Amino acid sequence: MNLLVTGGCGFIGGHFIRRGLAASASPLRRLVNLDALTYAADPAPLAGLPADARYAFVQGDILDRPLLDRLFTENDFDAVIHFAAETHVDRSIDAPAAFLQTNILGTHQLLEAARAHLARLPGERRASFRFLHVSTDEVYGTLGPADPAFSETTPLAPNSPYAASKASSDLLVRAAFHTHGMPVLTTRCSNNYGPRQFPEKLIPLVLLNALEGKSLPIYGDGRQIRDWLHVEDHADALATILARANPGAVYNIGGQSERANLDLVRALCVELDRQAPRADGRPYAEQITHVADRPGHDRRYAIDCSLLRADLGWRPRYDLENGLAGTVAWYLANRPWCEAITAHRYARERLGRGA
Repeated sequence: MNLLVTGGCGFIGGHFIRRGLAASASPLRRLVNLDALTYAADPAPLAGLPADARYAFVQGDILDRPLLDRLFTENDFDAVIHFAAETHVDRSIDAPAAFLQTNILGTHQLLEAARAHLARLPGERRASFRFLHVSTDEVYGTLGPADPAFSETTPLAPNSPYAASKASSDLLVRAAFHTHGMPVLTTRCSNNYGPRQFPEKLIPLVLLNALEGKSLPIYGDGRQIRDWLHVEDHADALATILARANPGAVYNIGGQSERANLDLVRALCVELDRQAPRADGRPYAEQITHVADRPGHDRRYAIDCSLLRADLGWRPRYDLENGLAGTVAWYLANRPWCEAITAHRYARERLGRGA
């Protein structure tokens, strides 16, 4: 398989690439990672792994159609897995334009380039080609405390600019299947966590703020509920779906670990108390503070992934307690990575401002 991965320097994409290249029975002949290296990218997703002749990195934007056409021609891809997206809800509230450009128009350009490539493939390879679009449970909107979990047939009802841009891209992918017969797949995942996550996200933000003696900000009352999925479980699910799902399929991927944000942060504090106690012996939970809730904050997400279990036999391997313990241990052992990735973010932002 020759595989194009977009956004492979992001958190989930990087884990997917590491998994694919490390697998003993990997079908990969060539993997091209196309990433624009925006502020949240990890510029070295394969750090610590041996050099691999199957892997190639290309810095570029999915909005660049000539670049996309060249990559498809030169590498003769058998599949695309599309991670590239702007993802942070707070940033989408402050500056939504980048989300519309990348998540909607970028997905359109990638679909069109893939469709042109598909038309050139011989019949057998055309039948086996796949375009896997990685989306989010946030496209479904919000749930009440007693509502059933989101299923694949739950209507889309996005409540933030980020979620709206992802819902739009989902619909473009759906239209490509129904109008042009594109062999597409769509996945919608719950909140991911694990090693190497960018420090603006909740879990690494809490860990690093705690270790630096800063406050641990919780939006509103902290009773917003999320389902937490370990990133390695997510990567396993995506590989399974890419290899075995039928064109047009949509699958939810969840960790089956619902927690209120406040309870999750308290659990992180307890784990830090165990692994890296404060010098003064006080609990990290004393650093928790509540801040004004963000606009349009969804109250609860919950994922029903029974269809994925029934169709393809996938199940998560990590429970939240063990996953959090391992995640805390990784961040404690890799503080230099955190400092380097944060410095990379600010360097990119300075370049963007022309400073």
